[in-house]
Amino acid sequence: MKYTKKQFQAQYSDDGACLNAILERQLERDPSCHGCGVTPAKFHRITGRRGYACQDCGHHIFPCVGTIFEHSSTTLTDWFYAMYLMTATRNGVSGKELQRQLGVTYKCAWRIGHQIRNLMAARDKANTPEQLSGQVEIDETYVGGYKRIGENRVGKQIANWRDNKSCVMGMVERGGAFKGQVVPDNKRVNLLPVVLKNIAYGATAITDELASYKKLPKLGYKHEFIRHGLKEYVRGDIHTNRIEGFWSHLKRGISSTHVSVSRKHLQKYVNEFAFRYNNRHAPADMFARMLAQVSNP
Repeated sequence: MKYTKKQFQAQYSDDGACLNAILERQLERDPSCHGCGVTPAKFHRITGRRGYACQDCGHHIFPCVGTIFEHSSTTLTDWFYAMYLMTATRNGVSGKELQRQLGVTYKCAWRIGHQIRNLMAARDKANTPEQLSGQVEIDETYVGGYKRIGENRVGKQIANWRDNKSCVMGMVERGGAFKGQVVPDNKRVNLLPVVLKNIAYGATAITDELASYKKLPKLGYKHEFIRHGLKEYVRGDIHTNRIEGFWSHLKRGISSTHVSVSRKHLQKYVNEFAFRYNNRHAPADMFARMLAQVSNP
């Protein structure tokens, strides 16, 4: 099932429809009026403002307060369309594409994109188990380009291949969710605390032969690993194909859509791709889930 652009435009045709959608979801959580206490309360729109007044006591409420829309002069229809694009596309949307689609400045489009990524991260955190369990594949990857250090007769020289890259650690539960975190490097001191925080005691950790994971059995995990150095990629159900597939999607998405991302903001892009991965079985519900998160900041 898909949530098409035609369906989206019919549902959120103007700012009033967008504001009503935010209010409805807030009233689902708390249907009372904080002025008179009537439950369920009834509100009518205040002309010219992003607010409503209680039908019984006149108490004003402003659904955008505390949300990503609060201090923005951008129309709600533009915000909602940006949210739709970010959930309807497989690889996300770049700031320049948002600028073209919405007809706003690049600064505005860049801010909208990052606010939506923060929203995706918050929704994912609220709906993903605190700790993964069962069989969990763990792996790291490096994201970024090569650092050039000069030029000679045979062409440009390349420095250490990791110098201009950022390390990302990922964990994916078989049949479950993905969690990813940007870390300084792939040393034990940086990887094991992430494992302890995000993977339940007693789970089976499946990794490659990286030495940083050798202490996992002493920490209470079952540890299986694949020897990629010996060209071993699958041994029964022991493999890291799921997490490596996620890395492939992440890197292709960044290179094709965003071209490059900075270390400062890389975690936001990892969270964005994690949100879409964790909601892959219900793509039509992604927008609704994000909207529910907007209404429950």
